[in-house]
Amino acid sequence: MREHGTDGRAKSRRKGLNGERVVAAAIELADEKGLAGVTMRALAGRLGVEAMSLYNHVRSREDLLDRMVDNVFGRIDPPPSATDWRTAMRHRARSVRTVLLDHPWALSLLNSRSRPGPATLRHLDAVLGTLRGGGFSVAMTVRAISAIDSYIHGFILQELSLPFTDQQELDDVTDGIMREMPTDAHPHLAEVITLQMRGPGYDKTEEFEFGLSLVLNGLHPDEA
Repeated sequence: MREHGTDGRAKSRRKGLNGERVVAAAIELADEKGLAGVTMRALAGRLGVEAMSLYNHVRSREDLLDRMVDNVFGRIDPPPSATDWRTAMRHRARSVRTVLLDHPWALSLLNSRSRPGPATLRHLDAVLGTLRGGGFSVAMTVRAISAIDSYIHGFILQELSLPFTDQQELDDVTDGIMREMPTDAHPHLAEVITLQMRGPGYDKTEEFEFGLSLVLNGLHPDEA
């Protein structure tokens, strides 16, 4: 038999539960454990409630994922309106990278949902509107956003997959490669490691900006 105090605290937690709290807790769980860790049982444990009580606020795990993705879209800055389209899209690209590095689990979900939420729709409409306002045709708008987002998402995926997070770890990795690698057999790789990647010269943000400039400068609204 449950003690009255324990039962009262459980009822209080259930009473204070809402959709926003459920989504926020799910995002915290995903940040810590990845998407595989976001089960309804684990989420209920995080919130201190029974799993069945979650279904008063989300219809299913898929509905929960939809809401999590929409929450992430809401954190990404839309392209600012009071500037040219390249500057606006650069600002937005930087924000996408910042948000997805904070929530790496979201990268595989951003374009996979068939029920986009209100924040997602607002963001996508703002992006499309920026390009259309910059003189892009409808067809070129679609091509441009595909090229831009393919670069952003690809760079982030590569960045998240690298076996280092800071310069010291990079130096440790490259030191290990150089010790094991016959440099005379791989002279160009040795050159890149020695002259570009080791020491203070390698900066992931600088590399991101370089590639982003290539993409943005290669797009022109007058191309049909």
